[in-house]
Amino acid sequence: MRNHTLLFVNGRQHLIKGDDAFLTLSVFLRKTLKLCGTKIVCSEGDCGSCSVLCGRINTSGEAIHYLPIDSCIRFVFQLDGCHIITVEGLADGPPLNALPKQTQQNETLTSVQQAMIDCHGSQCGFCTPGFVVAMTGILEQNNNPSEEEWRSGLTGNLCRCTGYSPIVAAGRQAAAVSSPSMNQRYPAMQMADAVRSVGDDEVRVENESIDGETQVIASPRSLAQAIAFLQEFPGAKIISGGTDVGVQFNKGICSPSHWLDLSRVDELTDIEWKDQSIIAGASATWTNLEHLCKTTAPEFHKILSIFGSPQIRHVGTIGGNIINASPIADSLPFLMVCGAELELQSAGGTRIVNINDFYQDYKKFDLRRGELLTRIRIPMPPPTADLRLYKVSRRRDLDISTFTAAIQIERDGDLIVDSRIAYGAVGPVVLRLRKTESFLRGRSFSLESMREAGDIAVSEISPISDVRGGHEFRIQLARNVLAKFYYQTTSEGVSV
Repeated sequence: MRNHTLLFVNGRQHLIKGDDAFLTLSVFLRKTLKLCGTKIVCSEGDCGSCSVLCGRINTSGEAIHYLPIDSCIRFVFQLDGCHIITVEGLADGPPLNALPKQTQQNETLTSVQQAMIDCHGSQCGFCTPGFVVAMTGILEQNNNPSEEEWRSGLTGNLCRCTGYSPIVAAGRQAAAVSSPSMNQRYPAMQMADAVRSVGDDEVRVENESIDGETQVIASPRSLAQAIAFLQEFPGAKIISGGTDVGVQFNKGICSPSHWLDLSRVDELTDIEWKDQSIIAGASATWTNLEHLCKTTAPEFHKILSIFGSPQIRHVGTIGGNIINASPIADSLPFLMVCGAELELQSAGGTRIVNINDFYQDYKKFDLRRGELLTRIRIPMPPPTADLRLYKVSRRRDLDISTFTAAIQIERDGDLIVDSRIAYGAVGPVVLRLRKTESFLRGRSFSLESMREAGDIAVSEISPISDVRGGHEFRIQLARNVLAKFYYQTTSEGVSV
């Protein structure tokens, strides 16, 4: 066991102890390392001004895989063994923060940085470092992105003054110019050797806060170690992706004394396709799920492609979305109509709970003290079933849902033999509409049936009015979406 986090920043090694380990990465970069190119604006992962590249050693140990992430909602203790590249570390030549001031002018701009100048992609400049980092991350994955790939890849970066056309033009120009990759800029072997030498260690960092309280971070390497820590400290805050917990921390809502970080437990990150089911560890990221679902669950893939932003999907996890228990969680309607099964483990053993039985009230669910959500099994609908997923929001990308729905209907000719319907943002939890489902079974699949079902659906929900939509608007959506499903799945092919 060791008492520090091992982190590389722009090629330099840092052993981080005490208070620094509890900081968000953006604060650590700016205040401790004085790398102020990383900007902090929203502290919620919405604007992308704090984007950095996060690299992890690949399985061969010969290269590092880099992805852009939001550093404002990622804690330092979550990044053990990672290499972080900030905007200061992108330029060709030695890393900026490793050089004496008089030699820094020898640096040359990367193709992305030069293109942002040439194409006038920066005005006030505050968002520009985040854009440059995110654009570099896109080119790390794809050396010739299409315009649509540029636009979708930059949905996590907001600009309030320039507009996006010159930024996309800069991306297209940069792609046409050869520039060293991050693995050429920062050879991986030396960092990989340092990580391997301590990679199997369990990490536990302690710190005494200014009010005298002892703070503890546990970052185990195995599920057994995680469960043992949770048995010792059942009130510990569990974190994996941290895309919601980071926001709570920044807003002063969450400040626990004990943290259990699951990001180093490899057993929880696996994802596979087996027996017509997706089987995912609770720490499987949305990016990895998005890749798998493209062919195995294309309807879910459509929702995942607009789930947050690339920076959020690269670290956010399916387990976190389930345990966060939001009534507007985009994944839950799909998981409910599929009858996803949750594997829950504790020192006392393992049990399986159907997700439809898991939620009891707002933010209350069937998770016992000392238990961890470890795995999710998602059986796919039968090939005879029609499934549609819906999300209504003010913006297409990076927005919270006003209304969500999953509708699955299986027919024998014109006869409905099974129906499964789940709505989100219409009550304290995502709801299965049992009365509506029961009404539809055995009826003919017609517009009249679906409209009658809409009236029943309205009787099962209790939406509120908030900044995203009013009560009556959500009531109308609850009715209309069933009619829309009918039109989308019949030869009439008309959308309401």
